[in-house]
Amino acid sequence: MELTTYVEPADFLTQTQAVLEQEETVNSLMLGIVVRLRDQPDFVESTPYLSAVLDDGRLVAAATMTPPYNVIVASDQPDYPAAFALVVDDLVANERSVPGVNGPVPLSASFAEIWSAVTGQPYTLQMHMRAFELQQVDHPPYPPGKLRLATSADKELLVQWVTAFGFEALHEPDQDLERAYQGVERALRHQNFFVWDDNGPVSLAGRARPTRRGITIGPVYTPPEFRHQGYATALVAALSQRLLDEGKQFVTLFTDLANPTSNSIYQKIGFRPVRDFIEYRFGQPGPP
Repeated sequence: MELTTYVEPADFLTQTQAVLEQEETVNSLMLGIVVRLRDQPDFVESTPYLSAVLDDGRLVAAATMTPPYNVIVASDQPDYPAAFALVVDDLVANERSVPGVNGPVPLSASFAEIWSAVTGQPYTLQMHMRAFELQQVDHPPYPPGKLRLATSADKELLVQWVTAFGFEALHEPDQDLERAYQGVERALRHQNFFVWDDNGPVSLAGRARPTRRGITIGPVYTPPEFRHQGYATALVAALSQRLLDEGKQFVTLFTDLANPTSNSIYQKIGFRPVRDFIEYRFGQPGPP
């Protein structure tokens, strides 16, 4: 096996894209991020990590990271642990700071075990997620209001909602307000944020990470005072239909399995489970 790292996202995609697209929904996070890096080079300020492990021309595994976010891992081969060992060794040798790992079960667990064995850093389960795919919308009863594109007039409110989403859904207690502003401004500039408007915005959904045939919905957030009225369900259903009408063959999203309500709601409008994911966070190494 041989590990190759890439400076240019286009070179990484040349090597990996055809294989990763064989399971496009499963690999939508990695594919979508790297496609965005290729098409929007200023999207991240830090230097991304892009690597692929090949064995006689066969793609064994791929790993990407856009600091300060986790490593994302992908593989459909049985010998992925040996490939992950090469990735870990490369990250350590180049002194890359790695906060955690995200990937399909059991890939992320394998990577976390190898990382911990090499670095001495413990790992803890941060979130258990499920990837869903929708090809046809089962339209729900729609509440009052309508889907609309978010505008700059919504910016201050959306920053509050994105910050709350990070705290509630992503379990990120330390929110970077400046990063939230930058993210909202970027989403508005690229017309990626939508709201359900019932005499004002009541729910938020974003579109993100387009791949060759699919696109992801996220984040999805409704503030507490507007919950249990069907707004988020309506927003996701209407936005999904819009994305399909614009030419995508399917829509994907990720849910936190600790939230049974969202898992149930999305399945009622046509999302079908594809694969479970686990995110692990790495801690500080213990005393020698």
